[in-house]
Amino acid sequence: MDYTTVAEFAQTWGLVYMFAIFIGVLIYAFRPSAQKKFDRAAQIPLKED
Repeated sequence: MDYTTVAEFAQTWGLVYMFAIFIGVLIYAFRPSAQKKFDRAAQIPLKED
C-alpha cells in the first residue's frame, strides 16, 4: 500500500464512516427519551452543594 492508495481510501470510505458517526450522534442526542438526562446534566454546574 502506498500513500496514494491510503489517501484515496480515506477520502472515500473515511467520509462515509464520519458521516455515519455524525448521523449516529444526532440520533443519540435528539431522541425523545434523552431529554430528561440532558436537562439534568445541564443543571449540574448550577447546583449548590
